[in-house]
Amino acid sequence: MRESVFACLGDLSGQSFVDIFAGSGVIALEAASRGASSIEAVENDPLKRKTLLHNVAISPVRIHCRFMSAELYVRRAKQAFNFIFLDPPFPYQYKWELISRIAVSPLVSDESLILLHRPRQDYQKEEIDTLYKQDSREYGRSVVDFFRVETKTNALTLC
Repeated sequence: MRESVFACLGDLSGQSFVDIFAGSGVIALEAASRGASSIEAVENDPLKRKTLLHNVAISPVRIHCRFMSAELYVRRAKQAFNFIFLDPPFPYQYKWELISRIAVSPLVSDESLILLHRPRQDYQKEEIDTLYKQDSREYGRSVVDFFRVETKTNALTLC
């Protein structure tokens, strides 16, 4: 899934990237390896802290780790990102509410692309507040949805 998603995104040189529900940090590391220059990894699970810090230490670019809940991170956000990747645990029940909060937060600009990794059997949404689903890719039992802000100027084609 990771390789395919990043193939769709292409070169991230000079782009900003936030990995929410970062876990081990592998998505943030992939963003760094593809040229992203401003990267944050957000994780709330204290059991993943040591692994995340260990893994981001090998990055060629500094990855800023934020150890807090995704909801708190979104509430405190002050900076927009080009790419916002969410990979919540599959049992997490508040993914749509969280994306609704992200949609109206400073995390999102007209150029932002929001990616949600979710179980395939989850209910799908085509629009969330000011966001519309631009694409959706299936990977076995999971799906990655690509959301954008609804404007006339961001009709980028993926893959």
